[in-house]
Amino acid sequence: MKNIKIALSLLVLLGISSCEDFLSEVPDNRTQIDRPDKIKELLVNAYPAASYMDLAETMSDNVADGQLELKTIKNEQSYNWEMQDQTNVDTEARYWDECYKAIAHANQALQSIEGLGNPANLNPQKGEALMARAYAHFMLVSFWSQRYNPATADTDLGVPYLRIPETELIKKYKRNTVKEVFDFIQSDIEEGLKLVTNDYSEPKFHFNKEAAKAFASRFYLVKGDWDKVLEVSESLGSRPVDKLRDYVTFDNLATAEKITEYGKPSYTTNLLIASPNTSISQSISKSNFYLSNTKKEELFAKSTNPFNNKEWLFKPLSNTAGKTYFQPKFNLYFKSTNASAGIGIYYCGIVLLSNDEFYLNRIEALVMKERITEANTELEYFLSTRTKQYDAKTDKLTETKIVNFYPVITDELTPFYTITPIQTSYIKAILEARRRDFVHEGLRWLDVKRFNIVVNHATFGKPVNTLVKDDKRRALQIPLAASNYGIEKNPR
Repeated sequence: MKNIKIALSLLVLLGISSCEDFLSEVPDNRTQIDRPDKIKELLVNAYPAASYMDLAETMSDNVADGQLELKTIKNEQSYNWEMQDQTNVDTEARYWDECYKAIAHANQALQSIEGLGNPANLNPQKGEALMARAYAHFMLVSFWSQRYNPATADTDLGVPYLRIPETELIKKYKRNTVKEVFDFIQSDIEEGLKLVTNDYSEPKFHFNKEAAKAFASRFYLVKGDWDKVLEVSESLGSRPVDKLRDYVTFDNLATAEKITEYGKPSYTTNLLIASPNTSISQSISKSNFYLSNTKKEELFAKSTNPFNNKEWLFKPLSNTAGKTYFQPKFNLYFKSTNASAGIGIYYCGIVLLSNDEFYLNRIEALVMKERITEANTELEYFLSTRTKQYDAKTDKLTETKIVNFYPVITDELTPFYTITPIQTSYIKAILEARRRDFVHEGLRWLDVKRFNIVVNHATFGKPVNTLVKDDKRRALQIPLAASNYGIEKNPR
């Protein structure tokens, strides 16, 4: 991208505010994005070059105090739902910045396509730009706003939804409401779904057709539009053989192989992959507040398997003498920027969207449509692919087993919509499956928010810190670099 200079959005511009002479005029020597090849090049950067997984995981109920001597400031602040005061790798501020940078690239691509007359041969790029813009805004509103609730969405603070490239170096931004943000996201998704293709040399690094539908299912799940979830996930079919992660094979690999294999584009389940600047694998191994021994048992003990207490196919490994554990799924690599000084940047291959999540989203929608028999069949299949020595003849799910294994606890799950006791038990089963499957990947935090789940974080020698229902801390505080330039802060 070195030959393409555009005005990036929001904090990118704010970050150079110290140069008053430079800010006194808008640069006019930017390269024109006026050819299809330039637009394709631009879209490579329409995906956040940072990761949310570390901070999201640390805020969830997947972590606890490992009582390690080594502690990091950002890990402890996220664990206590405090605003991080750092802006380096894997921080709130960094992810905010990189989302808006991605949005700026998507917006420039869309404007350039419009400037060329919206030719049909650029429809795939237009679709990708729309999906990328929707995705980045969805992740922003998921972290920096309260959960989506149609009863309050038209007054709840969302995030600025940017739809045009930046032409001003200093601009005041207003936060759209959550409703406005969700309406914009839905509009982008619906238009983008019609245009995206699989015509890429490396389709798994772009919003291909299945990745776009998987993201749409996540969005519609949060919005409570079960019919749309079922519509976009129809291609998965029933009991999607060879489309989910093959844990039977994966379990037999050596640890080093698991690390390199998990995020490979060659696996059917991996739909959208990124390689952002993140050191999450180091955070997992060196952070005190992560998957402790207690949490490991809570998620992976045989007693958590409804198939007669059988072992799960995936087991976390210990790297701190049994105090904290990790799942081998992040392939970290170091890019040197100054070999003699030993300076460089860490990158990691991560899976942003997968058939595994896509399928669970579909099962949840079946439950909410009261198609319990179908949901039971699909959930049984999903759990069977994760169970060691699964026996199709004896290992069966029934409605009675689900109700007894996942009992209803009053006010444990309080989404904005009504759920029956049977639906609640099935939803709990799905949430636990998603929690286990995507440990370390941050998706649990999204479920904590949309179901308003209470989270207790205990720290040795201190009172328990509780994130109560509707706690204002469920919405991250706006980064200082943004609030200092007029972005309204979240109430505390």
